[in-house]
Amino acid sequence: MPVPVPRQRAIPAVESGQARAASTTPSAGPAGRTTAHDTTGPTAAKGTSTTTRALGTTDVTENTTGTMATEDTSSSTAGQTTGLTLLVIEDDPTGSLTIPEVPDAAGKPIRVRTARNLTEAERLLTHDVNCILLDLALPGGKADRAGGDELETLRHVLRLAPRHAVLALTASGDAERGAEAVRVGAQDYLFRDELDGRLLGRAIRYAVERKRGDVAQRKLTESRLRAQENVRLERGLLPTPLLEGSSLRFASGYRPGRSRALLGGDFYDTVRTPDGTVHAMIGDVCGHGPDAAALGVQLRIAWRALTFAGLCGDELLSTLQRVLEHERSDDEIFATLCTVDIAPDGRRAGLCLAGHPSPLISSPGRPATLLPYENSGPALGLLPKARWPRMQVELGPSWNLMLYTDGLIEGRIGEGNQRLGQEGMVEMIRRQQAEGLGGEELLEAAMNEVRDLNGGDLTDDVAVLLLAR
Repeated sequence: MPVPVPRQRAIPAVESGQARAASTTPSAGPAGRTTAHDTTGPTAAKGTSTTTRALGTTDVTENTTGTMATEDTSSSTAGQTTGLTLLVIEDDPTGSLTIPEVPDAAGKPIRVRTARNLTEAERLLTHDVNCILLDLALPGGKADRAGGDELETLRHVLRLAPRHAVLALTASGDAERGAEAVRVGAQDYLFRDELDGRLLGRAIRYAVERKRGDVAQRKLTESRLRAQENVRLERGLLPTPLLEGSSLRFASGYRPGRSRALLGGDFYDTVRTPDGTVHAMIGDVCGHGPDAAALGVQLRIAWRALTFAGLCGDELLSTLQRVLEHERSDDEIFATLCTVDIAPDGRRAGLCLAGHPSPLISSPGRPATLLPYENSGPALGLLPKARWPRMQVELGPSWNLMLYTDGLIEGRIGEGNQRLGQEGMVEMIRRQQAEGLGGEELLEAAMNEVRDLNGGDLTDDVAVLLLAR
């Protein structure tokens, strides 16, 4: 094993990549000490320990007597790149610890800074530090003062520098303490009397890469957990239709415009009230992303509560507009809405449109067509005193009623800016029903064809709701 190098060598500025090599002219300092005023030389006088650190474009050398010398290297640093930086935290009163000259993987000197205590280490721990070499024998920690955990100093450093690689330095043969340091959080440990440039350089590079790998793995794990939580949350926010006791058949389809999401700004719901009336709604909050999705969920839950409370038509929509006005983050945010209340006998319904496309109805012997939309009102959130008339429509004994958001009709068809539109959607549904499609199969086929006509994923959310009798 290599023998320890006597504690005589200072860390030259040339190792930091911040200055060119130059000669050193020592001068006598206090009490017979020698202070290196030029930090670019290869060595300092015997018995002097120096630390080089960068402050902007100035190299600063600190020695054990507190003397500080500076040299402006702004003219010599242009175009140079800085390699790895090592922060050494140690206070060896015997002076036996010397950090050898360490090259990085490219052969460039590794820049070294030395701190004598944790306070100084915190000051020197700048963003360009890549690795910390901590002497586990460093005095003054909480463990020394209180007789507690002997690795408390290491724990403090790990809290201070959670994103930095840490190497623990321990006495020769004290492998158990070194292993414990790794268990606590250090990337590796070294023996004090086996320290040489080759071993230290390899340990630093290994520790830095291992820390990068650990950080990347932690971020990946956190991202996966967050994605799983979002999936569970979004699935929980999607509605469960409450149609117990009704003979109507229900189907729905949903595709958010943002990638890797389950929930967008479109929303829908269906409930049956105690009097036997089936209420359905579908809506669209302007915008995309989680904020629009959250507002859509709030409006859906408010609609369900107000419906069970007995509100319907204009009274219900006016109350929903007040909810929207209080919950939206910007006064320009609005929402379109379509509500349908189907009588207990299933033959007629009330329809309210708030800036929303009219539903599509079809029945045996009658091809799909749009319900009346001439008396629709404005979108929620646009006019403070708006009104939404409730239109009576006849459904007949057997029918299919499809509610949808504008994402289904605003996709492009072919090249150019031509959109599918409501007429194109009606023709598409007629053809698919003629092929025998119905229920969820019909909705899935409609969304797939709209996507194919668009030449890929749609930019807007799509929600489709189908009730049949």
